[in-house]
Amino acid sequence: MDDRIAALPCWAGQIEGRRLSGGLSNEIWWVRDDSGQHVVRFGPDYPFHHVFRAREAMTAAAAARAGFGPAVEYAAPGVMVTAFIAARTWTAADIAREPARVAHLLRDFHDRMGREVEGAAFLFWVFHVIRDYGRTLTAAGSAFAPGLPGWLALSDQLEAAQVPMPLVFGHNDLLPANFLDDGTRLWLIDYEYAGFSTAMFDLAGAASNAGMSAEAAGELLATYLGRRPEPALERAFEAMQCASLLREAMWAMVSALHLSAPGVDYPTYARENLVKLDQSLDVFQSRHGKLS
Repeated sequence: MDDRIAALPCWAGQIEGRRLSGGLSNEIWWVRDDSGQHVVRFGPDYPFHHVFRAREAMTAAAAARAGFGPAVEYAAPGVMVTAFIAARTWTAADIAREPARVAHLLRDFHDRMGREVEGAAFLFWVFHVIRDYGRTLTAAGSAFAPGLPGWLALSDQLEAAQVPMPLVFGHNDLLPANFLDDGTRLWLIDYEYAGFSTAMFDLAGAASNAGMSAEAAGELLATYLGRRPEPALERAFEAMQCASLLREAMWAMVSALHLSAPGVDYPTYARENLVKLDQSLDVFQSRHGKLS
């Protein structure tokens, strides 16, 4: 057992635990004590990713109150303990198979989460994130720096393709592993990037990270809206899927400068997402023509 875990003041009786795999940037443990099962996540602030743990803990507690996430049982700088949920972690295939179910979850999340959060508002705008990542990579002399002018120009074009939408409180990190299915309902975990945004990024993130077909992504969007989207909104959604993949690739590029996690190869992850980006752009251009 890790000494840091044993030293936490939140346990009842004897504890046992094991490290869990799967975190791209955080260290995660399963722990059992006399009161039940828990999850411990270690991770400091990551200013280079706009991640601040006090805000994450506040958001996770808000999500628990709203019924979207597990209860937060303890939080201190660099560590958070939540209740363990007996559930299956979703895969990309799970999300791609159930776009309507994901749409209903996101609609409920967007409708209710903003009422639960506290303190100063945090804004997540993916195109600002991409630009800021570009500055970080340039200053560090990243091996990926030669590609930045093209990626930043693409980001500007994708941003210009967006349409006005209401502000909602979004999760903003809808990787498949952040969905849990307990057999009855879905849960969302990991609120590092959660903040006010437009629904478009969560919808596009769920679709792009799961590799949804155009048909499944269309069902996701239409179910969320409760209607068939007009062409400009559909175009913006498909452009945002490209932006989601570009952000994920650049997240990995920046992570390669600052982070180290067992079994995670950040440059390879970046290149994998750039391949997905090229494929998504091909789909976009076949349906909507070239960006301008």
